[in-house]
Amino acid sequence: MKKILGTAVLTTAVISTSSFATNGDNMIGVSPASRAMGGIGVGMCVGPTDAIFRNPAWLSREEGFNVSFGGILFMPKVKGRSKSPSTGDTGYQTSDADMFTIPEIAITNQLNDRTVIGIGAYGVSGMGVDYRDKDPRLARMHTSFQFMRIVPAVGYKVNEFLTVGGALHLAWGALDLGSTMMCDTNGDGQPDDCNKNGTPLDDVWNAGGGQSQSYGIGASLGLNIKPSENICIGVAYQSSVKMTYKNVFDSNNDGVFEDLKLEQPQEFAVGVGYRPVDTFKVGFDVRWINWSDAEGYKQFKWKDQWVFAVGGEFKATPKLALRAGYNYGKTPIRDKSNLDLGPLFGGSSLNNIPDFAQPFPDYNVEWFNLIGFPAIAEHHITLGFGYQFTDNFTLNMSYVKALEAKVESTAANGAILAGAKNAQDSIGVSLDWHF
Repeated sequence: MKKILGTAVLTTAVISTSSFATNGDNMIGVSPASRAMGGIGVGMCVGPTDAIFRNPAWLSREEGFNVSFGGILFMPKVKGRSKSPSTGDTGYQTSDADMFTIPEIAITNQLNDRTVIGIGAYGVSGMGVDYRDKDPRLARMHTSFQFMRIVPAVGYKVNEFLTVGGALHLAWGALDLGSTMMCDTNGDGQPDDCNKNGTPLDDVWNAGGGQSQSYGIGASLGLNIKPSENICIGVAYQSSVKMTYKNVFDSNNDGVFEDLKLEQPQEFAVGVGYRPVDTFKVGFDVRWINWSDAEGYKQFKWKDQWVFAVGGEFKATPKLALRAGYNYGKTPIRDKSNLDLGPLFGGSSLNNIPDFAQPFPDYNVEWFNLIGFPAIAEHHITLGFGYQFTDNFTLNMSYVKALEAKVESTAANGAILAGAKNAQDSIGVSLDWHF
């Protein structure tokens, strides 16, 4: 049983790739301009940064030379809970991993009337939880994940009606499962306090293998149509990125740290933008994120997401732009009841996680999703502004509030439970130059 428990913890920690994660494991948007308007950027251009990342077809409508530096201060409030008849109820414990910084940089250059090139580097997903100083029945979970993309891109204007674009996504990830100490002293599948007196040495092991780095490659394509001066339509596709993190976890306590395959999923998006008057514009995007077919996530039973984003910008003065928006995506991790506890408890479920040596039951999958990687935020309210200080320099800022979401899954008619709560605040800022 301790081997099954270890595998599950490993997996969860691995999946903690996301929470800067707000649409599952992905940020709702990259630049403050986009994030202030609900994360839009497919159907309406919100600037060079998101043109590179979200829909490269917008690049060819960028003029001159543009440089943007910025970052996001991300402040999640994550809580986990575990309950069983033998170990009792931990109640909701608050993770100490409550602040992250996420960088961004983008440069675009107009080569001629039809072609614009650009390059950007962004932290686009990542998260960690830290329960080392909390109730030991949460397995002293300590995880950290960072995921960054470097994106060279090009946009080409076929004519005033149609533009196209493409980008290469060079990905870097770093996963650290910390020094998670795993115990299961009574064989019930629940973690115990490794430091309590009388814990047998063969029931305690360091499951985490330290930080592992990985590299991957993907691509994106975009299309932009302007049927009139006031209406624009965008379509974008982003391929999956396959990653393998080496020697990250010892799932079966044999002293060998195993690899974990974790594939960032493919996405497809459409959007529309409308400018009824010169001082106001509004956009609406729909994105499909294919978690259920991505290696790693599909074994953790993540559901696909449909993300809906709407946002607008009002030019209060020639220099000041006010922005607001809303973003919603149903969590890929759902409430489940009466989950199978596996063969040791009369069940039959065993799930194989690539490339772990030890499979584990359905309930353990959910336990590790919710304790190790609670990427469950759904509703986001967004605000922000842009102020043009000079003809060449603009300051953009955003604030995103993710309302608290709660997911709980149970087994044994509710006697065994794992739960998570997740609320988030984030502040973004960028300094943008145009020449």
